[in-house]
Amino acid sequence: MILFYRIVLKIHSICKALYDKAYIEICKAKGLKAGPNVIFIEAPDFGSEPFLIEIGDRTKITAGCRFINHDGAMYTIRSMEKFADARNFGRIKLGENCFVGNNCTFLPGSQMGNNCILGAGSVLNSSMPDNSVYAGVPAKFICTIDEYGNK
Repeated sequence: MILFYRIVLKIHSICKALYDKAYIEICKAKGLKAGPNVIFIEAPDFGSEPFLIEIGDRTKITAGCRFINHDGAMYTIRSMEKFADARNFGRIKLGENCFVGNNCTFLPGSQMGNNCILGAGSVLNSSMPDNSVYAGVPAKFICTIDEYGNK
């Protein structure tokens, strides 16, 4: 019986990997910009506007990450006559040679510089300068890459 379960798990893993690859390729066809050496441990949720996302070369994105490039709360605001045409979209840009920990969320307009680390579970709603480490909800400066490396 254990052999049967191992086979089922292997099939599941293969199907998940194929799904993730197909999803990433479809998002690229819709305008997602990702460097040639970007590593996706698992396909992130790129939201409904992948064309607003740019990921630099040699960046690694781990499991459970989300990119939110529009503010769904505008639904409520637009019901008010004065804000009938309100929209809130924002580009999301990740620099080169970055690392994104598990279950991170990127909000509209957020940016990571080059050589940055974003800690697991963080919500980035601002810009990270080059060579910095951020973590938390919302993500805040922790230290520089040099300080992190020395630890």
